[in-house]
Amino acid sequence: MAQMQTGAQGMQSLPALLQRNAAQFGNAPAYREKEFGIWQCWTWAETAKEIEALALGLINLGVKEGDFVAIIGRNRPYLYWSMVAAQAVGAVPVPLYQDAVAEEMAYVLGHCGARFVIVGDQEQADKVIEIQDQLHQFEHMIYLDPRGMRKYDHTQLHQFSHIQDQGRAAHDELIGELQSRQAKLDYDSTCVMLYTSGTTGKPKGVVLSNRNVIQSAKNSSEFDQLTQGENILSYLPMAWVGDFIFSIGQAYWCGFCVNCPESQDTMMTDLREIGPTYFFAPPRVFEGQLTNVMIRMEDAGALKRKMFHHFLAHAKKVGGDILDGRPVGLMDRLKYALGNVLVYGPLKDTLGYGRIRVGYTAGEAIGPEIFDFYRSLGINLKQLYGQTEATVFITVQPDGEVRADTVGVPAPEVEIKIDDSGEIHYRSPGTFVEYFNNPESTASTKDAEGWVATGDAGFFEEGSGHLRIIDRAKDVGKMADGSMFAPKYVENKLKFYPDILEAVLFGNGRDRCVAFINIDLTAVGNWAERNNIAYASYQELAGHPKVLETIRSHVTAVNKSVAEDPMLSGCQVHRFVVLHKELDADDGEMTRTRKVRRRIVEEKFDDIITALYDGSEKVSTVTEVTYEDGRKGSIKATLTIVDADVKPGAVHKVAAE
Repeated sequence: MAQMQTGAQGMQSLPALLQRNAAQFGNAPAYREKEFGIWQCWTWAETAKEIEALALGLINLGVKEGDFVAIIGRNRPYLYWSMVAAQAVGAVPVPLYQDAVAEEMAYVLGHCGARFVIVGDQEQADKVIEIQDQLHQFEHMIYLDPRGMRKYDHTQLHQFSHIQDQGRAAHDELIGELQSRQAKLDYDSTCVMLYTSGTTGKPKGVVLSNRNVIQSAKNSSEFDQLTQGENILSYLPMAWVGDFIFSIGQAYWCGFCVNCPESQDTMMTDLREIGPTYFFAPPRVFEGQLTNVMIRMEDAGALKRKMFHHFLAHAKKVGGDILDGRPVGLMDRLKYALGNVLVYGPLKDTLGYGRIRVGYTAGEAIGPEIFDFYRSLGINLKQLYGQTEATVFITVQPDGEVRADTVGVPAPEVEIKIDDSGEIHYRSPGTFVEYFNNPESTASTKDAEGWVATGDAGFFEEGSGHLRIIDRAKDVGKMADGSMFAPKYVENKLKFYPDILEAVLFGNGRDRCVAFINIDLTAVGNWAERNNIAYASYQELAGHPKVLETIRSHVTAVNKSVAEDPMLSGCQVHRFVVLHKELDADDGEMTRTRKVRRRIVEEKFDDIITALYDGSEKVSTVTEVTYEDGRKGSIKATLTIVDADVKPGAVHKVAAE
């Protein structure tokens, strides 16, 4: 590690870091990608040559300094190279979510004025072609995968490999221009522009400089002692700041290897084959894996199931303490070691987590039970609190101080303060430059001294100095009796159950809370199969009496747990419905990072919320949906409203005090 720490001086851009890595770790793997079932590998020296050829090709195509180059597709080395090549020629890379519909892409491409677009395949090319007449600045599109593209009009279309070939052919002619452009890059040059997920309105373009990205990567890598020998699996959207800092920022700072899965469908298999040492996933990934583990155990034999639950209970008792180096009795250690041989080790290997030295989850709060489950297995899973505007890192959890109920202490070089209303503010080397073409939003988010308002409510614990997040500041409210309303706290407890995929709580300003629930089709479908329950659709299964009763038992258990918290006991769920459809980003109900758009959900299902509060036993509703091919339709349903058990007197506990 010492040889890498040459200081940030001279290492003030991604192309500069690439040149250093090619010189220092030239023969070490930089990228791997699985294609047609075989892992392809590129060293840092080979990567530098690929990126140089692409950069020369972009200059040859007419990319100018300051141009915006949009990049759309799944995680592939070529698309990561595109981001670095764009910066090398003085342009600004703008990654987009590959699952965004054409209309969403039109907004982002139009807003940044992208002249050039690099796409992964025909599907992404078709979306851009569909909206091409709305994009007045658009000039050229480069596609990576040529399948299906042969008969397209190639006036403005170019194959990725051809652009590289043209770059190589023009090497002697253009290399001086490329070197001149790279030499101009410094800490204040724009590194990337990432668009926010748009939970409250149109996405905003967050401009991040080289200082933001490289300093954040340096500080976070040193904090977790990351080395050039790490391996990561890059599978999260490239448009998300988390993937950018892990797969580009830290990868280029440390010089470690980025592995790209063959597809989303093979991700779990590829994860097991790579066995990453450093891993990052949002809560939904960990929730999904836990659901799959529990489903498989239900299908296992009685002896295997009994052994699993027996050792899991022991891991829950002592696993976290052993991981953190706290004192644990000899017999407990021996039993844990036996559990590691019989259960924990094989389970971690099955998940692909056997080699993880540091794991992170962020993006939204993770349920404490889910978090503790992974740590009890000996996986060093931590939480971090961050934002796109912070270049990810606001707080981190030091080893030995990892807890489910806090997000840790301020990250290196990050200052945090909490205002009188409880809102969290920070400033750091990662603080974003501006929102592109939006000075009003920039001014309302970042003040003249560089402090950024996060929009989250929280407080520092006395003694430990750890930050606790209550909820989004705009979502935290008060019940009619004055007690606190914090929906995320209850929603995360509900989502711990494998049967529950999503939950949305309502109750601000009301005398009681009600909830929408989405079942997890995989988990509940598996249960239905085992119990010989036939169903034809998600809607039919979601309304099945036995499913409603199971969900009711989960809600009752969560209410019991919530009632024990004097600050939040008023948030117990009195009534709920299991929705007839999954909340979906294509229907505008969630962001592309799967965060619920509460206001939209509240407006869209207003008739169901009214029925939950007026005492109705059933409610009939019609909902507009978007099909995979973009067509609109509607589904009708009559939903059963279920009453849940609420702990007597707990609702008024806070008010009484």
